[in-house]
Amino acid sequence: MTDWLVWLMEHLGAPGAGIAIALENLFPPLPSEVVLPLAGFTASRGDMDLVEALVFTTLGSVVGALALYWVGALLGRDRVLAIAAKMPLVKPSDIEKTEEWFLKHGRMTIFFGRMIPLFRSLISIPAGVERMPLATFLALTTAGSAIWNTAFVLAGYALGEQWEVVEVYVSVGSKVVLGLVALAVAVFVGVRLAERRKGRHASRR
Repeated sequence: MTDWLVWLMEHLGAPGAGIAIALENLFPPLPSEVVLPLAGFTASRGDMDLVEALVFTTLGSVVGALALYWVGALLGRDRVLAIAAKMPLVKPSDIEKTEEWFLKHGRMTIFFGRMIPLFRSLISIPAGVERMPLATFLALTTAGSAIWNTAFVLAGYALGEQWEVVEVYVSVGSKVVLGLVALAVAVFVGVRLAERRKGRHASRR
């Protein structure tokens, strides 16, 4: 993967870094924690301009997020509710509660979500489902992405050939986030199964 990213940036420069980040939004296994510091390192060698690297990586983030926004918009609220109704242990009311929460805290979620591994890509979909005003979505996504991208590109620029150190530290944070998600899912499943058992016992009486 790293060899491909190096090839992309060597041949296309800053636009290549932007393309890689746009793809990272659509395919999370391609981590920004690798792309961004590598772009910074490439800029430190003089193979691309630092300001261009910051501009194009942020543009790539916005383009990738916008694609997922339209996925959510095409799905729409009714389809999401219909899918939820067919999923085991999930109720349409769960989606409605999530919807209410997003309507209250959506702006902050979009902004800060751009700085959280895993969620930084997925958060664009509910924004599309809820049809958050496009101008608002773009402004928040651009601001959050610019902060995240600048931090990692500058880290790679400062570290030079040791840019991979950034990935090591961030991967720990990513594992923590994944662990919390897994815990939340386990709690949700446990609560829902307990509710189902209670319902069965009540129906027998």
